[in-house]
Amino acid sequence: MTVPSPSPADPPYLQGLNEPQREAVLTTEGPVLVLAGAGTGKTAALTARLAHLVATRRAFPSEILAVTFTNKAAREMRERVGRMIGPAVEGMPWLGTFHSIGARMLRRHAELVGLQSNFTILDTDDQLRLMKQIIQAAGIDEKRWTARALAALIDRWKNKGFTPKDVDAGESEAFANGKGAEIYAAYQDRLRALNACDFGDLLLHMLTLFRTDREVLEQYQQRFRYIMVDEYQDTNTSQYLWLRLLAQTRKNICCVGDDDQSIYSWRGAEVANILRFERDFPGAAIIRLEQNYRSTPHILAAASGVIAQNGGRLGKTLWTQADEGEKLRVIGVWDGPEEARRVGDEIEGLERQGVRADDIAILVRAQFQTREFEDRFIQIGMPYRIVGGYRFYERAEIRDALAYLRLVNQPADDLAFERIVNVPKRGLGDKAVEKVHRLARAEGVPLSLAAARIVDSDELTPQARRALGRFIGDLARWRDLATTMNHADLARQILDESGYTAVLQAERSTEASGRLENLQELARAMEDYETLGAFLEHVSLVMDNEGAQEEAKVTIMTIHAAKGLEFDTVFLAGWEDGLFPSQRSLDEGGLSALEEERRLAYVAITRARRRCYILHAANRRVYGQWTSSIPSRFIGELPKETTDVETTMSGGASLWRANWSERDDPFANVARGSGRGPGWQRAQGQFTREPTRIVEARQSAVSLGNKGRDDISVGMRIFHQKFGYGRVTAIEGNKLEIDFEQAGAKRVLDSFVSLA
Repeated sequence: MTVPSPSPADPPYLQGLNEPQREAVLTTEGPVLVLAGAGTGKTAALTARLAHLVATRRAFPSEILAVTFTNKAAREMRERVGRMIGPAVEGMPWLGTFHSIGARMLRRHAELVGLQSNFTILDTDDQLRLMKQIIQAAGIDEKRWTARALAALIDRWKNKGFTPKDVDAGESEAFANGKGAEIYAAYQDRLRALNACDFGDLLLHMLTLFRTDREVLEQYQQRFRYIMVDEYQDTNTSQYLWLRLLAQTRKNICCVGDDDQSIYSWRGAEVANILRFERDFPGAAIIRLEQNYRSTPHILAAASGVIAQNGGRLGKTLWTQADEGEKLRVIGVWDGPEEARRVGDEIEGLERQGVRADDIAILVRAQFQTREFEDRFIQIGMPYRIVGGYRFYERAEIRDALAYLRLVNQPADDLAFERIVNVPKRGLGDKAVEKVHRLARAEGVPLSLAAARIVDSDELTPQARRALGRFIGDLARWRDLATTMNHADLARQILDESGYTAVLQAERSTEASGRLENLQELARAMEDYETLGAFLEHVSLVMDNEGAQEEAKVTIMTIHAAKGLEFDTVFLAGWEDGLFPSQRSLDEGGLSALEEERRLAYVAITRARRRCYILHAANRRVYGQWTSSIPSRFIGELPKETTDVETTMSGGASLWRANWSERDDPFANVARGSGRGPGWQRAQGQFTREPTRIVEARQSAVSLGNKGRDDISVGMRIFHQKFGYGRVTAIEGNKLEIDFEQAGAKRVLDSFVSLA
């Protein structure tokens, strides 16, 4: 199709669009994939295309299916189209999220899947309560196989388009030793009995109907003359199959997305959906939006240099007409606290230059990283906001842990007692707790003392008396330990002995893992304070520091939460191998996970409009122990000409600037500022000399980056100091998969092995 050149006679929705955007709007017939890079104006093209279809009478508003991922995106699209075409937008009932459109369809055909049209959509709490009932009825140990773990598993199956009949024996093994499919079927039967469904059912039921009822499918294939999908790279298998079935007749489907920004595999997103678009729809038009309206050339070149390392991508090159701007600054620091101090200093300097705090963001890979920034900003009086989550000390698991600590520190803290008397569940019902309250009011004593007294009576059932007695006994023992034990270690022991840690570990979900990381960071934070009381006082001051809502604030958020946002200045913290890319992700997902982590790095860099700072620390406190780190492999993938590199040390009062030829040994660079050589590692506040072998191995790992050694190949027999002899089964950059003779399969860095 030849796209006409811009003309003053163009309708308003075409004016201001560049050539590829116009092509995306005017290529109306047949399958179209719009590859829209970060900041390339894809929303403008998408809404203009919708307006064009209606304005040129190619379809009535009710004959267009336009799908987005969030209610916010749907509202924005409706408002923008409304400004272009006026009241006609009100006749677009099929513009919305996958879930809202799925619900609309399902209410029309509810009886075909065993529901009534007035079915209830369960929220998460109701869903978990129902799953607990199913687990109990099946006689399964709920402590080992939790409702949350089951919810995550069933959600994953529904994202894949699996009904209970589709779950094979291998998949079923994931829950209760092979009972997964059986429990899933019982859950679905119970939902039908309640005339209810969960969010996954909204699409799965319709997908099942489309597969089994040709008449229903053809009804919607004829209804929708045009289908448009935003953020196509984030679709899961169920959404993909649903869309593909709907588009088979007319094939007028336009998908807008960016394979380089597919970062939600943990939600079920499949980047393969966008990569195979041309195979699904032969002859599809591929339109690339590559002119960026957000970032400077240096920022775009840096992001492009990183993402170019990925193999699984369709490819595009972002460019901009903006001025060259500042180079990215890669800053190496000694440890996490210095990272927070350095970022705070840089922000204060920017504010003196007139940069508003609202235009500055700090992006982290994991939520626990926010704690050190929050503490530092409280100290220097810098206003901040946490976006996409709670502030560190406001998170539920942190509040629970703090309640335990407050009750140990102050037995009369009734609010803390109320919060955790039955957290985790101890078998104490509302009636038992109410009796404790009644006795406390009658005798004018704190709840913990009333609980101790009531345990010695017959007021409670034997089960409640035993549970409450154990809790009171634990509190007394922890208070005794508090007089002799380090308070950070005490916190870890309380969380373990109370059962709180075990409950989160049993969930086996990404969310639970994040909560465990937060609790570990809490214990680590306590080590910076002399006493438990001093730490709790600090937390109270932090919690009281909300400030005026209208005040300009620095934004702190995870990279995932930042997708779709942009800021003049972005600080990217914690770029060290193991933290970013996440070692847990690499262990679970291998090469595909590495490519997703790299896409996450691409998203992070392209959030910046004018300035981008990347920070990495030589040392991190992990699980209470200092460990040395090497810079993220993504730093090594940044094009040399786009970056300025420096390493600073607060201990040495010096600033060392490096060029890329000098960065081969960042540990030695760190040492220049600190006055200590690379063999020094801080542990428990002390400096101890590491064995020369470890130092040499680490320096070798740094100098090799992620290229890998030339003298190791698959099948070779090697020796590892910790795991012994083994044979190499796979090689990925500088990481080896090794089948050790005694330790089994492990992933190790090649610099830590020698040839056998």
